[in-house]
Amino acid sequence: MISQFIKGLTNCFKILELRNKILFTLGILAVYRLGCYIPTPGINGAALNEFFQRMDATTGGGNVFSIMNMFSGGALGKLTIMSLGVMPYISSSIIMQLLTAVIPALEKLSKEGQAGHKKINQFTRYGTVLLAAIQGFFIALWLESPSTFGGLQIVNDPGWGFRLTTMVTLTAGTIFLMWLGERIQERGIGNGVSLIITAGILSSAPTAFHYLQLLLNPQSGAGQLQPIALVLMTFFLISVILGTTLISQGQRRIPVQYARRVTGNPVGGQSAFIPLKVDTAGIIAIIFAQSIILFPVTIASFLPPDNPLHHSLSWITRGHISYYVVYAFLIVFFCYFYTAIVFNPTDVADNLKKHDGFVPGIRPGKETADYLDFVLTRITLVGSLFICTIAVMPDWIMASFKVPYLVASFFGGTGVLITVGVMLDTMKQVESHLQMHHYEGFMKTGHLRGRRA
Repeated sequence: MISQFIKGLTNCFKILELRNKILFTLGILAVYRLGCYIPTPGINGAALNEFFQRMDATTGGGNVFSIMNMFSGGALGKLTIMSLGVMPYISSSIIMQLLTAVIPALEKLSKEGQAGHKKINQFTRYGTVLLAAIQGFFIALWLESPSTFGGLQIVNDPGWGFRLTTMVTLTAGTIFLMWLGERIQERGIGNGVSLIITAGILSSAPTAFHYLQLLLNPQSGAGQLQPIALVLMTFFLISVILGTTLISQGQRRIPVQYARRVTGNPVGGQSAFIPLKVDTAGIIAIIFAQSIILFPVTIASFLPPDNPLHHSLSWITRGHISYYVVYAFLIVFFCYFYTAIVFNPTDVADNLKKHDGFVPGIRPGKETADYLDFVLTRITLVGSLFICTIAVMPDWIMASFKVPYLVASFFGGTGVLITVGVMLDTMKQVESHLQMHHYEGFMKTGHLRGRRA
């Protein structure tokens, strides 16, 4: 199986078009990683780094800043121009999809084809600028408060000049990332925004392995991780990868019969099936949920403890049971919400009826739509509960094995789920190009199924 994968990888560079797409994508990701090291003007980098080291030592990395830092590819820990990452863009996309579902004018616009989608994408970009500017302004206020950093002076010259500069710089960084993602979508391979998030997550892998080596070394002074604990964590990692692959590729096939009428002959028919994905939303649901829940938590963290808004948002702070309840609810909600957007049982039932198709034992029309909706509701519940379990796994690993959150996040959790999902989607696109040019893909038998197949 490994040799087949290597062969498929080699075949990728034999096709000029595919090779150019892969190299272009890697080049864009390299530009993104380079931008993660360009500092925001007016920041005392040494003092900021000292603050984050203190916080990680106190909380084991299990705080909102560690999660945001992981998704930003380490940019937040250095307060670089890419600190906000693509989360404002994702949040804006969520808002636009919600508004499209409830506002008739936007719904009508979404059905106008390419022109309508282009207009909605433009609204999404405007929303991204607004959200990024708001977050950038709160970050600037947070950086100017020495009491928040234990007396450390993070900003060299506080004031409105610094606030506006920070707000514009961080907003420009997010817009640039959004533009990079769109370029990958147009000329590269894979989903641009998802690949940027994955590249950010994987960039922290060397640091995580370094922490793991310290934990395994009794003389390091960083504590000792028992071999049995490492074996259990590795087992969890393998289980998460296998489970994610099975859930993302799993589908319920609804049999369909198509009538065929031939004059003078008995009525015959053709068999087919409707594939209903167990996890139709894929990584979209967990990315949406993560970006939504981090928004109020981020604002609360940037405000002083005596601020009324900070107190009102404290109930959703990470570590409280309410945080996990809301997080799980958002994941389940977005799994169903995104599934409802990409798969409409009524439309599918109507198309079947128009083409003389029917599900055996089910009447065409409304009863078929109800049946498809019933099946999809049940299998989506399984997929959403699986994602909820994976999402909270790092917290359980961190508490059970006494390891930093950065290490725990690579043995289960959102990072692993997103990475595996994005890699599967990207491999599916690559395999499609290989098969189109009559080359063998990554598997000898069968083929990878896309999330929206």
